[in-house]
Amino acid sequence: QVQLVESGGGLVQPGGSLRLSCAASGFRFSSYAMSWYRQAPGKGRELVARITRAGDSTNYADSVKGRFTISRDNAKNTVYLQMNNLKPEDTAVYYCNLVMPPVYWGQGTQVTVSS
Repeated sequence: QVQLVESGGGLVQPGGSLRLSCAASGFRFSSYAMSWYRQAPGKGRELVARITRAGDSTNYADSVKGRFTISRDNAKNTVYLQMNNLKPEDTAVYYCNLVMPPVYWGQGTQVTVSS
C-alpha cells in the first residue's frame, strides 16, 4: 500500500534552515508529481510546493518563493523540502502529498520557528 513518511521537522530560530524529507513506498514514485502542504494552527491546509515527476518543473506558494526549494531523488523514492530563512509564520505541520487519484497524505512533521 502507499506510504508517505515525513521527517526532518523541529524547532528552529528565525532565519534558520531545515530540510524535510518524505520517503515514499508502495507505488511507482517516478510516475507521479509530489507536493508539500502545510497547516498552521487554526488555519486550513495550504500548498507550499509541487514538483513534477521528473523533477524538471516546480511551483511554489508566493509566501515561500526564494526561501524554499523542493527536490526529489527518484532513485531513493524521496522528495525533499529545503527551507531557508525561516520565519515564525512558517510554523505549521508539513505534509507530503500524492495525487494519483486517490489523494494520499503523510502523517506530517511539525516545524516550529521561534526564538
